Amino acid sequence: MSMIAPGLIQVCANDDYSITCQFADGKITRFCLQDLINKGVFTRLKDKNVFKEALTILNDTAAWDLEGNRDETKCIDIDRWVLYTSEEVN
Repeated sequence: MSMIAPGLIQVCANDDYSITCQFADGKITRFCLQDLINKGVFTRLKDKNVFKEALTILNDTAAWDLEGNRDETKCIDIDRWVLYTSEEVN
């Protein structure tokens, strides 16, 4: 099995601080940030409007573009492999 996950093609923020991710190979997963939302850089996502509206795809993974300029160095992102190996959604 390859350790490189397919690219993320769609991501959606949910009300429970989780994200639903669809990958190029058709796999759909759900990753919950509930335990992270009060830690480190993730505290910036505690505002549900920020959590939902800043979510985008950068470098084939989920990222929060907090400054709105698509600068990958200023975003919060989640490793694509972590998202790919999360709870699978049918």
